Amino acid sequence: MTTRPAPAHAPELLVRDMTVEDCGAVATVRVRGWQSAYAGLMPQAHLDAMSIAEDAERRRGFLAEGNEVVNVVAERADLGVIGWAAYGPYRENGRRLARGELYALYVLPERKGTGVGRALMAEVLARAAAAGHPELALWVLRENASARRFYARAGFRPDGAEEPFEVDGVPVPEVRYVRSLGASEGR
Repeated sequence: MTTRPAPAHAPELLVRDMTVEDCGAVATVRVRGWQSAYAGLMPQAHLDAMSIAEDAERRRGFLAEGNEVVNVVAERADLGVIGWAAYGPYRENGRRLARGELYALYVLPERKGTGVGRALMAEVLARAAAAGHPELALWVLRENASARRFYARAGFRPDGAEEPFEVDGVPVPEVRYVRSLGASEGR
């Protein structure tokens, strides 16, 4: 995939902490992201039934809980919020581990390939390293070749772990990718 440079007149991309006012825009990014990225990989009826309004309400609830999840958004002055990422502690068997986990990274489908995902990833990697996580893990659908290429370009590698993920009774296998956040990575 070739990177398209932004036109000289394009407004600057800003990556910042998500606020409760962003919940509707983030829900739009997430739902449209799922519907685009997972078409053909998950039951279409599930994707079609996703509700932006319901997702926005869940986002508001998550933010109100004040948990350890870090949510960031990417926005442009002329477009508003066009991307979202969330990370936090890695959980395994009810235990919190030292590694961090990228829970989500989505960009509006029409903004893919414009650098928004890379900007969100750079912010998450920097914040996770600053928070002291020695590495960052993520789960990605095994059949999502596009996302797997994106994560590989960001320095993530599959570590051999695989888990079933079920959507409306249909198994959708996920694989785990991991990236070191140590100084030896040349950040």
